[in-house]
Amino acid sequence: MIRRRLLLASALLATLGLSACKEEPAEQQAAATPAAESYQWKMVTAWPKNFPGLGTAAERLAERVKVMSNGRLSIKVYAAGELVPPLEVFDAVSRGTAELGHGAAYYWKGKVPAAQFFTAVPFGLSTSEMNAWLSKGGGQALWEEAYAPFGVKPLAVGNTGMQMGGWYNKEINSLDDLKGLKIRMPGLGGEVLSRLGATTVNLPGGEIFTALQTSAIDATDWVSPYNDLAFGLHKAAKFYYYPGWQEPQAVLELLINQKALDSLPADLQAILTEATRAANQDMLDDYVYHNATALDQLKQQGTLLKRFPDEVLAAMHHESTLVLGELAGQNELNGRIWASMQAFQAQVSQMHQLSEKELYNWR
Repeated sequence: MIRRRLLLASALLATLGLSACKEEPAEQQAAATPAAESYQWKMVTAWPKNFPGLGTAAERLAERVKVMSNGRLSIKVYAAGELVPPLEVFDAVSRGTAELGHGAAYYWKGKVPAAQFFTAVPFGLSTSEMNAWLSKGGGQALWEEAYAPFGVKPLAVGNTGMQMGGWYNKEINSLDDLKGLKIRMPGLGGEVLSRLGATTVNLPGGEIFTALQTSAIDATDWVSPYNDLAFGLHKAAKFYYYPGWQEPQAVLELLINQKALDSLPADLQAILTEATRAANQDMLDDYVYHNATALDQLKQQGTLLKRFPDEVLAAMHHESTLVLGELAGQNELNGRIWASMQAFQAQVSQMHQLSEKELYNWR
């Protein structure tokens, strides 16, 4: 009897032991799973605080990332001058002062000459074509190659669409009217006008109105009706020229410090990438809508719309070809970038000639 009881007790203990063994791994696994780590990043921008379209887009991106990551990646946005000057955004991201930057690539042409290709090329790709070249035509890989030596990864974070030709305080009736003209125009368009006799300067957005109003400059490009109205440029210049030959579209870029990006877990890297892609489309929608309403307001307030003469546009086109050829010839990477863009433009243009151009002619 005693032996039987001992056997039953042993069996019961063994059963309980097995049960405990089955539960232990789950408990150990729960204890070993760390709480999800959170990250606090800084984003410096080239735009005035809450500036329509550009500044507000940076804020919306930060909010989108916060929501998508359930608060695990929070981004504090700094307007131009709050942490670094607007034209030092690239440097700030490269050296790790901020993990993110929001600006336009041609602002850093003195440091990365190839960057100019990735904002806008005179008489070049349209908005949809530029997006397609970056995502499908090899442009993104070339962009990353240009920025890699600086520890920075670029992504397209917005596009303003086709721009206007700029604000002028004198009429442009011939090429002679460009000679001696003082104009704020960054990027390749500025180089073209320099070749045609103008004096070009690169000013951040916050300084444009005062420079134009005080005659420190005679003319300026900025963006398009949406932003130009917000800056009050129609109060400082008489004539609003088109077309925007210098920027058939304009990519806004998100600069990411590569080391900071590598420190993120894979899901947060994916969230940042997809949020940026959504922001790219969101900005374009914003500009298409608000440009239309802003243009109406500018016309109602007496803005004089003027078209560049064919003679002037032809000269701009000719000089653009030369400027781009010289930039491409500076080094092997520049040459590959320009060859890729040209090939892509030739490939897609034939379809757009048959479709979009014909449609616009009938609308």
